[in-house]
Amino acid sequence: MTWSRFKTYFFHNADLGVSLDISRLPFPDDFFSSMEPQIQQAFAAMGKLEAGAIANPDEKRMVGHYWLRAPQLAPTPELAGEITSSLAAVKAFAAQVQSGAVAGPKGKFKHLLVIGIGGSALGPQLVQHALGNPRKDKLSVAFFDNTDPDGIDYVLGTLRGKLAKTLVVVISKSGGTAETRNGMLEAITAFKAAGLDPAKHFVAVTGVGSKLDQTAVSEGWLARFVMWDWVGGRTSELSAVGLLPAALQGIDIQAMLDGAAAMDEVTRYPVTTQNPAALLALMWHFATDGRGAKDMVVLPYKDRLLLFSRYLQQLVMESLGKEFDLEGKVVNQGIAVYGNKGSTDQHAYVQQLREGVNNFFVTFIEVLKDREAKTSLEVEPGVTAGDYLQGFFLGTRDALSEKDRHSISITLPDISPRSLGMLIALYERVTGLYASLVNINAYHQPGVEAGKKAAGAVIALKLKLVAALKAAPGESFTAEDLAARAGSPDKAELAFKILEHLAANKGSGVKKRVRQPAVASTYRLA
Repeated sequence: MTWSRFKTYFFHNADLGVSLDISRLPFPDDFFSSMEPQIQQAFAAMGKLEAGAIANPDEKRMVGHYWLRAPQLAPTPELAGEITSSLAAVKAFAAQVQSGAVAGPKGKFKHLLVIGIGGSALGPQLVQHALGNPRKDKLSVAFFDNTDPDGIDYVLGTLRGKLAKTLVVVISKSGGTAETRNGMLEAITAFKAAGLDPAKHFVAVTGVGSKLDQTAVSEGWLARFVMWDWVGGRTSELSAVGLLPAALQGIDIQAMLDGAAAMDEVTRYPVTTQNPAALLALMWHFATDGRGAKDMVVLPYKDRLLLFSRYLQQLVMESLGKEFDLEGKVVNQGIAVYGNKGSTDQHAYVQQLREGVNNFFVTFIEVLKDREAKTSLEVEPGVTAGDYLQGFFLGTRDALSEKDRHSISITLPDISPRSLGMLIALYERVTGLYASLVNINAYHQPGVEAGKKAAGAVIALKLKLVAALKAAPGESFTAEDLAARAGSPDKAELAFKILEHLAANKGSGVKKRVRQPAVASTYRLA
């Protein structure tokens, strides 16, 4: 990797303060010219998307997350007005909460519980971790982001004695997402147990007329904020989904939007070598042979970006992990994403990255500004902890290059609302462009819906198994017997797993008698 190659392929935008180094991927000199027709088609497809074309044919929806930071680009004045009004409402409500004009029965809110899953949690969690400051945050933030009872209890434990000063934001487009619904019900129960009226603490972010919207109206919740069907969960951070928790925390959401809008301007530019999103999309294509042949390892050398790889897992893998292309041909596309943070990974999986199976490419993220304080302690004469962090980044990059392990490096000026908005917008655009390059739809998620349906079938079988036990009080049955009694003899394995779970939880009333082998164990209602 020569200085000459670096100079040729190093991208820097002075207005954004963002740099991109693709020189450590060994694409040939004619790669860009050979891919130019495809990337121009991707630009055209993106232009249609932003103009309001139906991009999610499964649900007949537009995809308009780009309008969130540029309402004037929305296809109708009505949509532009809704976006503007929603942002104003978020800012006004956050200001009222922080001033105490909106408060609970026992005073000003000091804590925030966000209930959501997927994009309704990952985006807000990323922003909270990246931009929060425990000494300055207006509200401290906690999350229910799963339907794990023990995880819920853990979070409620951190809020013990604080619920009277806790505001709850429930985020679900349909209001029917099981994980979020369950978290909401658990929170409502906890508030009632503490002698508090949930309606005086709860806020909804949801679709107009959804189940959650109806609940919020009928119970008189504090406020409701809109989720539009044209904003997917994985691209919803710059809607009320992410902006409301961030604003309540005290983060400058306008700076986030401005940063995203500035990145959008640059990544709309149809000159490939001057468009960082196009360059990244093409590098993904080269690194993975356009078919996901290698994984993407994301290593931000900044603690505040610890959650960025988790955020990208949903954005990239849900968008690109598709069985069929746009013509209906089976392609099984996708790029697996994993990562943590540097230099923590010097002591974890960098060993394998350098010397193990070469089935990945790395995206390093460098942040130039070390800390908010003007000066840093010298841990050695003339050397700070931040110097060491950069040393580990550059050293690891070189160590991987020595072993023909390929990498991309992105450099940000700092971690701020503006730069985080830029980073989010950059990867939203890259994902969309790459999807066009490999001829798939990035904006639907049939596999997710299949998983939800399968989970529903498990719950239905559980109810049938319990009903079968209730119909024969005191009698014991094997999982196989109960599956047959439930009308599902072909579901004996599922029945066994469900019964094992029931027997492990005292509240179910199911008792187990252990037999050998384990699948011969019997179950009865106590």
